[in-house]
Amino acid sequence: MTETYLQATWETFYMVIAATGLSTLLGIPLGILLVVTERSGVLPNRWVNTVLAITVNIFRSIPFIILLVAILPLTKLLVGSRIGTQAAIVPLTVAAVPFVARVIEASLKEIDKGIIEAARAMGATPRQIIQKVLLPEALPGLLLGVIITFVTLIGYSAMAGAVGGGGLGDLAIREGYMRNNSDVTWVTVVVLVAMVQVFQSLGDWLTARIRKRRGLV
Repeated sequence: MTETYLQATWETFYMVIAATGLSTLLGIPLGILLVVTERSGVLPNRWVNTVLAITVNIFRSIPFIILLVAILPLTKLLVGSRIGTQAAIVPLTVAAVPFVARVIEASLKEIDKGIIEAARAMGATPRQIIQKVLLPEALPGLLLGVIITFVTLIGYSAMAGAVGGGGLGDLAIREGYMRNNSDVTWVTVVVLVAMVQVFQSLGDWLTARIRKRRGLV
């Protein structure tokens, strides 16, 4: 049984790591666009900002379990299957991208406007402001946002088990709920809680070190 738990834990870890990485790659540019296309941004564009904001809000408002089922055709198209660990990465990523975008947006908006104005006054281009000012200044918040996303996806991955997504959620349903074995269910709960605690603590530690190094604390 220990091997089964280890396999399920690895599947959960794999799903969450992959989805976190993909959603971060897609969510960071989206979050940046939400900030720079604002009226007061470095690349103001009302229509682009409005379309992006509405799109993000629509996807954020869809409960994950519904989104999971709704995009099964897309999952099938991308990975060739509707069930399994690989298949679960698709809805996890789609669900996390708008979340990451809003977290990144919030982090960027915390930057002192004076720093951005100073960069503008020195003749920095919008691209230079994004690369040399916005991203470096928001780094602690960006890292914390990635960790929050990772922790959130751990919970989502458990729900993916409801449709054969693999991992600890699938184990809890098949071996715990369906076979009326509460021990299995509680062990998976303990493992999930342990994963959350470990990675949240690691993220907090890394964020604190970055803030200390930058003299922010």
